[in-house]
Amino acid sequence: MALESTVITHGLPWPDNLETARRVEAEVRDAGATPATIAVLDGALSIGLSEAQLERLARTPDVAKLSRADLAICMSQRRTGGTTVAATMIAARLAGIEVFATGGIGGVHRGAGKSFDISADLQELAQTRVTVICAGAKAILDLPATLEVLETLGVPVIAYGQDSLPAFWSATSGLAAPLRLDSPAEIAAAHLMRARLGLPGGQIIANPVPAADEVPLSVLTPLIEVAQAEAEAQNISAKAVTPFLLSRLAQLSEGRTLTANISLLRNNARLAASVACALADAFPGCKRPGRE
Repeated sequence: MALESTVITHGLPWPDNLETARRVEAEVRDAGATPATIAVLDGALSIGLSEAQLERLARTPDVAKLSRADLAICMSQRRTGGTTVAATMIAARLAGIEVFATGGIGGVHRGAGKSFDISADLQELAQTRVTVICAGAKAILDLPATLEVLETLGVPVIAYGQDSLPAFWSATSGLAAPLRLDSPAEIAAAHLMRARLGLPGGQIIANPVPAADEVPLSVLTPLIEVAQAEAEAQNISAKAVTPFLLSRLAQLSEGRTLTANISLLRNNARLAASVACALADAFPGCKRPGRE
């Protein structure tokens, strides 16, 4: 199963980024699947990183943040970059990997009616057939608008084990989930049925952050408003917005959002690994660790 790398390059500070990457990969292996962290290293689209490559990526400052639009340019110029949800989905599909775990997907930014700032993740989900396990869209986004765009694009948004849509650091968003599934086997079956129907695009599995580490929206909302105002005052825009907000919220919450972020990444990796194993079990000739 696939893992993205912008959480390493842009989402978490050193040395939390490397330690989290190691822990997430370990969660996948412990659950019986093989992790494939994806990044571009010196122009090579690398699917599955060594320990040395993980550490190099975690330590390197100012690497590119890659989505569909700039993936090929980065590779042609032999540069290094972390892959967003969109770029990771592209790479996973090229490698024949059908399950991908991330923290939270991008979406419609607040104020998008004026800025038109909408993540390329949403279009990618509509066209690339990979099941994406996440903790919902990041709570810094316009969640109702993100849900509406996904509905328009025909992307299934499925809450795991609950009726409310998660909101990244928060287990619930106050929005009803369009769909619900309760087991890895059900998620795998839905993925396979979409393929049999010839439907393009993936499906989102919104997996709530573990309750012990969540930060409720009632706590987060005023902090997000402060961070958003600071970003606007400093004219921070485009790809720089999300890393700034994540960093600032970690400060404003006294580390609670960072703790939740690490927890949900590990939780999503465990679920994604279970889904990958369920997909493998659907094919009698498929070999995987622990299966005779």
